Amino acid sequence: HTNGYDEALALPTASSATLALRTQQILAHESGMTRSVDPLAGSWYVEALTDRIEAEARALIEAIDEVGGAARAIEQGIPQQAIADSAWRFQQQVEAGETVIVGVNRFATDEPPPDLETPDFSALEAEQVERLQAARARRDGTAVVTALATVREAAAGATPLMPPIIEAVRARATLGEISDVLRETWGTYRG
Repeated sequence: HTNGYDEALALPTASSATLALRTQQILAHESGMTRSVDPLAGSWYVEALTDRIEAEARALIEAIDEVGGAARAIEQGIPQQAIADSAWRFQQQVEAGETVIVGVNRFATDEPPPDLETPDFSALEAEQVERLQAARARRDGTAVVTALATVREAAAGATPLMPPIIEAVRARATLGEISDVLRETWGTYRG
């Protein structure tokens, strides 16, 4: 699937949806790539990449196991640091031209980017705020407070979180309220 270039902002416009569809159609019908189930079957290069990815994944799993599992690794900041390091390396490679990003560090133009229609969401936002306020007014506030306290207890201990979160949702707690409880309990990752 190819998304429309403006799909991150709202429903895609007709022109961006058509461009996305035509991109898929060119790949499917002009390139010939869909005429084979596995066009790179038997490729030593693809097999070597697969073997390398498997070896690197096994090494990561072993490293995580050595520190006591995923939870301990997260507590020690190991995956967070690996992600930050990887992002830094990638950015350096892009800036050095070693990794190509078409339109950024290769084949860039001096033309300004196209103007995207930015929808006015203010009316929708106001409507959603009203709906949220009405939902909060209709719910049993005591049940919400009790359910959120149960979520807090589970987050602070070793109890599975999904059952109390489901009960909080059934009590009509909002996603924001549940997320706030988890942030208050665990804090926010700051890198």
